[in-house]
Amino acid sequence: MDKDGVFRVATWNIHKGVRGMGPTRRLEIHDIGHGVEQLDADVVCLQEVRKVHRREQSHFARWPAMPQAEYLAPEGYEAVYRTNAVTRHGEHGNALLTRWPVVNHQHEDMSDHRFEQRGLLHVEIRVADRPVHVIVVHLGLIPGSRVRQVDQLRRFIAREVRVSEPLIVAGDFNEFGGSLSRTLRHDGLIEFEATRHPTFPSRLPLAQLDHIYARGLAPIRAEVPHGRAWARMSDHLPLITDFRF
Repeated sequence: MDKDGVFRVATWNIHKGVRGMGPTRRLEIHDIGHGVEQLDADVVCLQEVRKVHRREQSHFARWPAMPQAEYLAPEGYEAVYRTNAVTRHGEHGNALLTRWPVVNHQHEDMSDHRFEQRGLLHVEIRVADRPVHVIVVHLGLIPGSRVRQVDQLRRFIAREVRVSEPLIVAGDFNEFGGSLSRTLRHDGLIEFEATRHPTFPSRLPLAQLDHIYARGLAPIRAEVPHGRAWARMSDHLPLITDFRF
């Protein structure tokens, strides 16, 4: 948060730090680390983050020795990671990087069927002596699954977050329309909507799959960084939103 009381939040699906397929795939996690630093956000919400992957570790000579969430955390930030999916060679999930102290965190499984393992990460941080709740989500590919997952998200918020405390919900919603946004607005969750901010696909962004919603904080501007370097790192571009704290 800067001297004017602006609180910056970013969300980014990092595609597990690797682009491409097969033997020609390339490791992008090092450049993603530089990208996270350039975002200069108080909180960075990440999806598709590897904790470990034995096949990729053996394939890439420069695969980081530590889990990706810890590797990507800039100096002075704390990293929180929780697994969504366990696969044959490793596991991946959501992560949160924060320059403010972490009070506590928890995870809830949001898997709607056995072919997609999904979850939410809830982190409570302390910002200038105030509690702020951040929920990182990565919703499913099937429309019906997303509807049920948003209903589960709303129940989780009602159960775990006091109405009087600021809340941010950010991540990859995998939705090309606006129905989920309208649903969340019923619970007071809003986003900066002055202009559209397409984030996918990164090389020619046409759809905004990534969103940052808030309750108890006023969004004042939003942006998506563009350029060849950003487009190379992941199939999604990051989304940044500044809030008046």
